[in-house]
Amino acid sequence: MHKAPIQGRSAPAFWERRGFLSWLLWPLSKVVGLFVASKNALRDLGIGVGKPFSVPIIIVGNLRVGGTGKTPIVIALAERLRARGFYPGIISRGYGGRSHSKQSNPIEVSSKSDPVVVGDEPVLMAQRTQDAIPIWVCPERRKSIRALLNANPEVNIIISDDGLQHQDLIRWPAREGGRDIEIIVRDHRGEGNGFLLPAGPLREPADRDRDITLVTGSSQGADSPTDVADGLHYIADRPAFTLAPTLAFAYPLHEPSQAISLEILLAQNSSAPITAIAAIGNPQRFFDGIQSHLPYPAAPLKGIALPDHGQIDVALLNTLDAKCILITEKDAVKCAHIDDQRIWVVPMQLTLPNALMNWVESILQRPDPNAMHSEPRGKKDG
Repeated sequence: MHKAPIQGRSAPAFWERRGFLSWLLWPLSKVVGLFVASKNALRDLGIGVGKPFSVPIIIVGNLRVGGTGKTPIVIALAERLRARGFYPGIISRGYGGRSHSKQSNPIEVSSKSDPVVVGDEPVLMAQRTQDAIPIWVCPERRKSIRALLNANPEVNIIISDDGLQHQDLIRWPAREGGRDIEIIVRDHRGEGNGFLLPAGPLREPADRDRDITLVTGSSQGADSPTDVADGLHYIADRPAFTLAPTLAFAYPLHEPSQAISLEILLAQNSSAPITAIAAIGNPQRFFDGIQSHLPYPAAPLKGIALPDHGQIDVALLNTLDAKCILITEKDAVKCAHIDDQRIWVVPMQLTLPNALMNWVESILQRPDPNAMHSEPRGKKDG
């Protein structure tokens, strides 16, 4: 099977292997490493940080620059926790929106929020959860947590979409006997060449201990599952789960109730050019997923990769000689103003293993190790 030809931007190829360019930039990555180590040391000494919160925090993040599939996991985790009787709330930095500005105050997100203001991923999360779970955005995550808890006192778990490198988010992780959880999300690219920016894709060293790893898609090489029961395996002696996101259905941009099988949609358009557009961290995964559903024979699939959180505009669509245009849900929230009957949205479906949820629930039921020192609920910013 041939991969879809990609037009647009993608991560530098030298981030995936150690070659001339990566070694040329390696001294700069050492400077980045010293900066990260100094920030971690200050945090560990308690310098410039606040009190822990009275509710456990689950951070879903990644070590690589760009996306590895965190948002579908945040959505699935929040929905599964709610189904188990918990009351989760979600915080996000609101990448791609004006709320990402350092001067911004916390903003509550709904399915009707403007993604230009709060970011595309928070709006997607609100739409997928049908506004049943409170979502707040702010670049200062402590402010988001305070605002969320003040507005929703019933919330007893905070899920942070990203934030592993956020120094002011104090927590006592599960591996240290606490009830906060740090989840690393990886895709098939792993840690690339293993170098920090700019020589490689890592924002911090990959050897720092974490609670659990979730691998989206099939894992490869030395990290291949040793126990495939319920997706459980181990990475660096820590539990990990391999997840299998699927692209099962598609719907017209403005008619989500008219969903049909992706296979049927592609079969109906197999004789005409099909274009897929993705402004996400790893667009190739989206293109490969569509490619795997194409019937044979079929017209070639063309993939257009835009910068993560980028905008699909009418000018681009008008240049496309395609009968069918496929986009992600994340991109669809920014296309409400577009009237193009060729556009179909392809959601990603993800199921979290019961073994994973049982582990998460067992950690959340631990006593609060910070009960005597936690920031009380209802505290306002000073």
